[in-house]
Amino acid sequence: MANAFRARRARTLSEGDSVVVIGLGRFGRALAVELAQSGVEVMGVDTDEEIVQELNGVLTQVVRADASREEVLHQLGVAEFTHAVVAIGSNIEASILTSSWLLRFEIPAIWAKAISEPHGQILKQLGVHHVVYPEADMGRRVAHLLRGSIADYQEIGGGFAMVTAAPTPSMVGRSLEEIGFRKKYNLNVVAVRRPEGEWEHATGETVPRWDDQIIVMGPKEIAESFIDMA
Repeated sequence: MANAFRARRARTLSEGDSVVVIGLGRFGRALAVELAQSGVEVMGVDTDEEIVQELNGVLTQVVRADASREEVLHQLGVAEFTHAVVAIGSNIEASILTSSWLLRFEIPAIWAKAISEPHGQILKQLGVHHVVYPEADMGRRVAHLLRGSIADYQEIGGGFAMVTAAPTPSMVGRSLEEIGFRKKYNLNVVAVRRPEGEWEHATGETVPRWDDQIIVMGPKEIAESFIDMA
């Protein structure tokens, strides 16, 4: 049973899945609308009547309710959903209470927004499957982009990040095998794109050129410092 539950926890969205998004502030609303527009069944829940009215007809269903109460969640039938997102922002108590009820309902995949490290730690200790820090993550991403040498930066979870950038000068004209890139830097070059070309899988024989773009993946702290390597 434990192994089966862990397997369910790792689920991503597939056809026929449904999502309940609790808290329809900027983050929750954007997430819910994006999912709905991609064809996913989405129920949104918020205590603000104005927000509920605005999203009526946009989401599959939108309800004004206090989702921190167990009886309300039962009435809404949230236990039937395959995924749940707790996007409650400023009310940490409501976020924690709602997350704890969802865990008791054994929803296969629960995501929760954290507004601080202590908030996130509590959610993780409760057993929430995925804890996200939207404001902090976006702030870091924009900071990397503003540095100018990175085309894209994305944290992918588990302490790893993926960086799209130009090759460093020391990489140009040498194969990845010759450089010993993975062993030297504890990073993987997973793809390369020539000018005007498509992304291609990188191998040990790949020789980066100065006008290429590459995707590098590895531990976040090392990936973040990639552009400083020479």
